[in-house]
Amino acid sequence: MADIVNIGDWSRMRMWALAIGTAIVGFNAMVALGWIEARHSVYAAEELIWLSNALGGLVFGFGMVLASGCGSKTLVRVGGGNLKALVVLLVLAASGFATMRGVAAVWRVETVDRAAVTLEGGQDLPSLLASVTALPVPALAAVLGLVIGGALVGWALMRQEGRSADVLVGGFGIGLVVVAVWWVSGQLGFVPEHPDTLEPTFLATNTRHMESLSFIAPAGYALDWLLYYSDANKRLTLGVVSVAGVIAGSAAWALVSGRFRWEGFASVEDLANHLVGAVLMGVGGVTAFGCTIGQGITGVSTLALGSFIALAGILAGAVLGVRYQAWRLERLV
Repeated sequence: MADIVNIGDWSRMRMWALAIGTAIVGFNAMVALGWIEARHSVYAAEELIWLSNALGGLVFGFGMVLASGCGSKTLVRVGGGNLKALVVLLVLAASGFATMRGVAAVWRVETVDRAAVTLEGGQDLPSLLASVTALPVPALAAVLGLVIGGALVGWALMRQEGRSADVLVGGFGIGLVVVAVWWVSGQLGFVPEHPDTLEPTFLATNTRHMESLSFIAPAGYALDWLLYYSDANKRLTLGVVSVAGVIAGSAAWALVSGRFRWEGFASVEDLANHLVGAVLMGVGGVTAFGCTIGQGITGVSTLALGSFIALAGILAGAVLGVRYQAWRLERLV
């Protein structure tokens, strides 16, 4: 968004569109094949918490600009030796966990979460259309996945800037990783009858729902796992290990490429901006049910209405954040 607002460059946005389109096609292809169902994810639940999605996304988007990047970028920067990102990670993990289970969770549940609409059968587009057309969900998922996902892929590749090696590797690569984690969580990790509860469950996740990549709530769960490691109830999940995996992968690449650099805060104002941004990301990301990856790619791949609302909020918040930074710089000059 900063590239678009500041210099009119859409290259990285085309990479994002390519990743989203790839994830949409891949996820809905698996739905069409009967491997997974959108209703088993947290995104496609019957209750559409539209205000939480919108406001949480807006807060998250503004916060990520102040903190120099979203949750996934923060993890990448930690791996590259950025100590500012390490502080941001710890703060967003703590504030995110507080919004899931702590004092901020009470405020969230008693306020924005109350603005909800119940959609029988689920809020993903295939299920919504199936309820009014009587057509099977798998067939609708196949058609909508190809149409919507294909349109995004086509738009991303329409211009030369969308066909560079970086855009192709980043877009297709991230989209396919999101699809792969959906399969691991929803197919490989699914147990029709848990030996303890005798209910169907997804073993590899914190929510006991089908999940793919997201980095705000998992950062909170990772911090919780570290703090209460001796508790036998704490276990490693896809979300927790993905946080560690992104840091490890970034560190490996930074060291191999010679780009590893220690970096700290430039001033007290720089510290303050990152702290505020980290808190906003933690609170906003959990309220919106995801971050730029968690809702922007993973959630949108399910074609859930709430995910589209959250993504719109994130984009709007990012634009406001970039505008705020420009206004701040003008005042300093």
